[in-house]
Amino acid sequence: MSLRERLQIALKEAMKAKEAERLSTLRLINAAIKDREIAGRGEGGEQDVGDPEILAIMGKMVKQRQESARAYEEGGRLELAAKEIAEIGVIEEFLPRQLTAEEIEAAVKAAIAEAGATGIRDMGRVMAVLKGRYTGQMDFGAVGPKVKDLLA
Repeated sequence: MSLRERLQIALKEAMKAKEAERLSTLRLINAAIKDREIAGRGEGGEQDVGDPEILAIMGKMVKQRQESARAYEEGGRLELAAKEIAEIGVIEEFLPRQLTAEEIEAAVKAAIAEAGATGIRDMGRVMAVLKGRYTGQMDFGAVGPKVKDLLA
């Protein structure tokens, strides 16, 4: 079952159960996917968005909500921060399990070996291997410096 089908089933279940907050978040996910499809049509590219792209969209949504929650907490708006955190919980239900630090370290070393990377100039190839294999399972912003350290 594709990720899009799972999202549609969850959306219908949330409607039937009258879970307003969950339904709202699922609709936001669907809207982001539709936006990506529309942008793809304008570029003359593929119209259908696949699972890897959906995972990337949802990963970006989680990051946005984490930043918003942090800003709301700093501003003393705890009720808004709690809403953002609840949305993160709904989105993460559809994301694969996040890798542990040890698993990330092993994945980076394997990607370096696979790409045949010997120096910092090969960082792009290593990151491409990681993104192809671990989309949605790790934060590539945090992994980048680790890759850089290992290649230096």
